[in-house]
Amino acid sequence: MSPPLLKLGAVLSAMAIISNWMSQTLPSLVGLNTTRITTSDSLTQISPKEGWQVYSSAQDPDGRCICTVVAPEQNLCSRDAKSRQLRQLLEKVQNMSQSIEVLNLRTQRDFQYELKEKMDELLPLIPVLEQYKTDAKLITQFKEEIRNLSTVLTGIQEEIGAYDYEELHQRVVNLETRLRDCMKKLTCGKLMKITGPITVKISGTRFGAWMTDPLASEKNNRVWYMDSYTNNKIVREYKSIADFVSGAESRTYNLPFKWAGTNHVVYNGSLYFNKYQSNIIIKYSFDTGRVLAQRSLEYAGFHNVYPYTWGGFSDIDLMADEIGLWAVYATNQNAGNIVISQLNQDTLEVLKSWSTGYPKRSAGESFMICGTLYVTNSHLTGAKVYYSYSTKTSTYEYTDIPFHNQYFHISMLDYNARDRALYAWNNGHQVLFNVTLFHIIKTEDDT
Repeated sequence: MSPPLLKLGAVLSAMAIISNWMSQTLPSLVGLNTTRITTSDSLTQISPKEGWQVYSSAQDPDGRCICTVVAPEQNLCSRDAKSRQLRQLLEKVQNMSQSIEVLNLRTQRDFQYELKEKMDELLPLIPVLEQYKTDAKLITQFKEEIRNLSTVLTGIQEEIGAYDYEELHQRVVNLETRLRDCMKKLTCGKLMKITGPITVKISGTRFGAWMTDPLASEKNNRVWYMDSYTNNKIVREYKSIADFVSGAESRTYNLPFKWAGTNHVVYNGSLYFNKYQSNIIIKYSFDTGRVLAQRSLEYAGFHNVYPYTWGGFSDIDLMADEIGLWAVYATNQNAGNIVISQLNQDTLEVLKSWSTGYPKRSAGESFMICGTLYVTNSHLTGAKVYYSYSTKTSTYEYTDIPFHNQYFHISMLDYNARDRALYAWNNGHQVLFNVTLFHIIKTEDDT
């Protein structure tokens, strides 16, 4: 129990004791009720109405006790000893009544003050309680999410447990086979979008080339790496992209001739490159380490006569796509504009050529997709695919296909039909761009 309530209880107890004492003591003092006055012949009980003054006993509206005193009138027996005692007692009772009233007021004030103190102590706890309510809601939400996640994980575990590893692996293999079969039904597509790049590695000088074989089997993921655009004959081979990233070389080839530029291509197990300071194309076999064929590309400019915008002896660009092997270059006969020639991959003989109206020196880079040549307008920041020429229809169009030149200087950009991606050498960074093509799916009725 709090101190104010204890004080209030003590006051009420004291008042009750005083009232009880007065009810027992006063009558005996004044001779009322139990005290009888003796006359000459008989005992006569004096009534309060016969010269006595009555002080009532009750409670006021605030619940405070009012004592009852029965006393003779002041003019009655004023000299009587009991009357004097009664007056003294009355004074004491009045003093005590005032003291009780003061105590009562102090008790109420103390109670109100202490109650205010307690309220002041409790007020700062209100925000804490509100925060607790909020935290409790969050905890409830977390518990619910955990229960949901547990249910999902249990379902996944049950689903995984329903199959053994070999069966799951076989299902994945079958899905990959179906996907590749579907890809084979896709006819050659038209370039719609270029995304990326993905940075594979940072190595070498500012200029160079790296590539994989688009005709290699699915398990053959060898990478070839040719740093710089001149004065080099060393080709480095890696068994996989992972080995290329880690720098784990599997083999090194020392070519019989230095190469010119960075526009080489690996196609069906052989390297095709432009011999330094000439328009001669070399076919070099990685399996035998020998030159299988070489041929001069008639009228083709070389040694920075008709390079791309960045120079670097990039006059002759060799590339491959879904259709076959190609050479892109410029001639005086075509006023320095781009010429496209399809090559025989074994003999390097020109099978057919197309003359375009796009100046070779104004091209940043170029690549073939499905028999269409795509030309960029710069090798620097802001480059985009600006021009395309279809060898199927012998027509051209101006395009606007941007791509992100992240490292500001591209010196090699070639399409790989197997990976359906663009391999690029971007200022000492080997990167990959994804391409989006518009395809038409073959049907059984197509001939």
